[in-house]
This record gives sequence, structure tokens and C-alpha cells, in this order.
Amino acid sequence: MLINDLALFVRVADCGNISAAAAEMDISAASASAAIKRLEKQLDTSLFIRTTRSLRLTVQGERYLIHCRRALSDLALGEQAIASDKGKISGTLSLSVSSDFGRNLFVPWLDEFLLDFPQLQVRLHLGDNISSFYHDKIDVAVRYGKPQDSNQVAFPLCSVDRVLCASPEYLAEFGVPDSLEQLIEHNCLFYKLDERTHDQWQFRRDGQEYKVRVTGNRSANDAEIARRWAVAGKGLVFKSSLDLADDLISGRLVRLLPDYQGEPVDLYLVCPGREHVTPVVLLLREMLRQRTQALSKSLGQILAVKNLKI
Repeated sequence: MLINDLALFVRVADCGNISAAAAEMDISAASASAAIKRLEKQLDTSLFIRTTRSLRLTVQGERYLIHCRRALSDLALGEQAIASDKGKISGTLSLSVSSDFGRNLFVPWLDEFLLDFPQLQVRLHLGDNISSFYHDKIDVAVRYGKPQDSNQVAFPLCSVDRVLCASPEYLAEFGVPDSLEQLIEHNCLFYKLDERTHDQWQFRRDGQEYKVRVTGNRSANDAEIARRWAVAGKGLVFKSSLDLADDLISGRLVRLLPDYQGEPVDLYLVCPGREHVTPVVLLLREMLRQRTQALSKSLGQILAVKNLKI
């Protein structure tokens, strides 16, 4: 049984199309079709149900796919382990990272990370909508919030609060809110994820929780846009302090109502399964833990000083 045949079977299952899988693996559709037939003959079973319009897995194909993924991942882990023992990390790593965190923090950190591993190649997916690990061929994702899928492996990186902010220019024109009740008098900037608009903001103070439904004239499906609008003086924004770190440190944004803690958010490094936890993923995890926790600590100290001036 050829390893390439197993790899092709997995790609056909993911693509739902032999021609598309063949193109990705740089072989002809005829060769791909022959490889699937060869595999089915060796297994003495049909892996796909074929019609003129579709291609889908049989029950036996679905069962076999699970073991194929595991076998290919184990082989990749073995190769990575050998490369790691030799002091070499190579291959291709596909990463999915949220918009703000990706653009403003992760990309510069990744550049430095790659200097240490010049043989490693990365494919970076930026966006706030959660990518499909299998459909988009994602090896690892950096996301806020622990995933609900128990099959996924989630490594905690750091925990931070959301912070309420506005630009000095906005505050000079519209005033500084001194209570949660006054937030409804201000233009608030939203982002929309998975068809949910984040227009209910949660705070904590002295063990008490508060929820405020706010309004505004701008909403985007990219949280980075909400941050840019806030820097441009268009309204108030409520986001992870990590996402706003550079703006808060530079003074482009000012934290508001510091006596109220924003809703806490946890940042995770997520793999689709334990078999995807490769040496390079573990190295990436340690780098991100060190970077995010150091930045969170520095940011907390800076905000504590600046809060005295508000």
C-alpha cells in the first residue's frame, strides 16, 4: 500500500472531487482515479459512492479516513521528530489567526520566529471567522475562547480583559463618560462574528456583573476595522487589551471607566487533534506564551499608571 495513495484518498475526501485533489497534488486526474481504484482493490471495498454529479464517502470510507489521517499524521510527527533531533525544523505549517491579533502582533513575532527556522514555510490565514481545519487545511489556529469541540487540543496562552477605549480626539469633542449608563449617549463601534453583533458589553466591579446594551452607527465583520474606526475618532470600542496594546501604549486610544473590569478573554493555540501537536507547534506555543504574557504584564503596568491621569 503506497503512502501517496493514502494521502490522495484523504485529499479526495476533503475536496469531494478527484480532479481538485489531483490538481492540489500535482498529478493527473486519471492517475488520481487509478490510485483510488488501486486502494479500493487492496482493501476489497468501495471507499466512495460515485454519481455523475457528486462523490461522497461510503460508511467504510468514513471509517477508513479516520485511520488514514492518524497514520499520515504519525508519519509526519516521526519526520518532524527526526528533524527536531537534528536541530532542523522544516516543512509547511498552515496557521489561522484572528484579524487584529494577527496583523498587529502575530505577524512581527512570526517574522522573528522564522529567522530561527529558515527551512520552515508558513501559510497564514487572517480573519475573525473560524476557519475549518479540514476544509481550509489548517494545522493550528490562534483564537480567543476555548473551542467547544472536545477532539481539538487547546493550549492556553494568556488571559486578558476587554477594555473600553476611545481616541483623545473623540473624547475632546463628545466628552468622557463617567458611568456605564452614559455609554448609551455615545457612538459605539461593533464587530460581527458568526452572525452575532457584539453590542452587549459586560463589565465587573467589586464582584458585581453589569451588562450594557449599546448603540452605534458602524459595524464590521472584521474586528480590526472597529479598532481603526476608534483610532480615527469615530466612537468607543470594547476589545481585548492585547488587540489594542500598541494604541494604548502610544496614547492613540485612552482607556475609559478603569474602575470597571471588562469581560475576560482567554487566548488559545488550537490544533484539530492531538496528532497535529508537532514539535514546531510546541515551539510556536512557547514563543506565543512568552510574548503574550510579557506584553499583558507590561500593558497592565502602563494602564495602571495612565488610569491615575484619567
